[in-house]
Amino acid sequence: MSDTAFSSLPLAAPFLANLAQLGYQQMTPVQAAALPEALAGRDLIVQAKTGSGKTAAFGIGMLLKLNPTLFAVQGLVMCPTRELADQVANELRRLARGIGNVKVVVLTGGVPMRPQIASLEFGAHIVVGTPGRIRDHLQRRTLDLARLRTLVLDEADRMTDMGFYDEIAAIVRECPAHRQTLLFSATYPDDIRAATTRFLRDPLELAVDTVHAPARIEQRFYEIGFDGRVDAVAQLLRQYRPGSAIAFCNTKARCREVADALHEMGFSALALYGEMEQRDRDETLVRFANRSCSVLVATDVAARGIDIAGLEAVINVDVSKDPEVHVHRVGRTGRAGAAGVALTLCAPNEKRWVRLIEEAQGFTAEWHALDAAADDAEPVEPAPMVTLCIAGGKKEKLRPGDLLGALTGDAGLTKEQVGKIHIFEFMSYVALDRACVGQALARLNGGNPLGPEFGTIKGRNFKMRVIED
Repeated sequence: MSDTAFSSLPLAAPFLANLAQLGYQQMTPVQAAALPEALAGRDLIVQAKTGSGKTAAFGIGMLLKLNPTLFAVQGLVMCPTRELADQVANELRRLARGIGNVKVVVLTGGVPMRPQIASLEFGAHIVVGTPGRIRDHLQRRTLDLARLRTLVLDEADRMTDMGFYDEIAAIVRECPAHRQTLLFSATYPDDIRAATTRFLRDPLELAVDTVHAPARIEQRFYEIGFDGRVDAVAQLLRQYRPGSAIAFCNTKARCREVADALHEMGFSALALYGEMEQRDRDETLVRFANRSCSVLVATDVAARGIDIAGLEAVINVDVSKDPEVHVHRVGRTGRAGAAGVALTLCAPNEKRWVRLIEEAQGFTAEWHALDAAADDAEPVEPAPMVTLCIAGGKKEKLRPGDLLGALTGDAGLTKEQVGKIHIFEFMSYVALDRACVGQALARLNGGNPLGPEFGTIKGRNFKMRVIED
């Protein structure tokens, strides 16, 4: 029996059977290092890259400590963003199928409090949320942590970067002293170490596979002048023509500048930065994830917690001043054995940051000239998909199967013409093949007396719109 097989852990047969059904056969390096210690009850500080399987690394231990018959919050996971909280909660629900009726509640900002309060009143075993909203519930006394057994700080470095430290400290004070605390972080600099030490008891520190394998990711550096950075990004996009790419900027102002300029040049580009309205943020992320947008121009904090499968390229519009942040950016591509390319633009005053990256990663940067011929390449193709927004979601009991059924039935589309479906509390988003959007709208509307902007799904009328570039 392999010591990296989940069957090597002291897990019950139904739990192992569920793991096998989910495709969990062999543990990832972070799971193999952390799970035995977590199951033994140790407090842990785990430094591991994004996409390393850390949710299962903390989730399995948390679930096995639960008493499903006790409807009290026994596990709490704090995340920096709503998107990461949703991802973690969904994975915990999948893992929990091997235990029984385990209720996982998400508490994040940007959505009304009342439904969250109602969910907590009915009882929850695990809460996953952002520090600000969790603290709001504690202050309202709608969340009780008296029976908490496991506390997880996921992506602790980003939560601290985003200014959540005071909220985290206040939440920790509400937790029982006798608990297990697991801290996961892509980076663990001295300031984060000093800030979080008092949250843990004699923690074991693990640093597992923190550097992304260079063989999968080709890094190329380009020296540019102080001007022309946006034109350089456009040149790289024309040269490499990635189906999906994230362009990282150091500031919100640069992020908006680059996204607006690329859009004017005909690229399908959207900006993602802090202080966006939650609905705008949701739509931006949905459109990028479902291939309705090809280029996401983002700041580091805004992009944290986003995991986009099949990301073909990362462009560093600005060099990061923190080598570990650079590693984290680059590691967004080249996932799951796929090849990826990371392209970094560097003005003369940024070369010192590249030297720090070379020292941290133990490699010599490869410098290349921008390909001027790329400007004469074929015009950039629009994103292959378009997003249909429907004014109805979980509150109206809409499910992915309902939307797929309406589109492949009443609207006459094939399954291949329908892409990803995302359903939120009050809104739903469906990716459609660009060539068949008009057909889908016309068939869903079917001469609806309420007007052309309405469609019929499950015999009910819903307002709908196409999100344009």
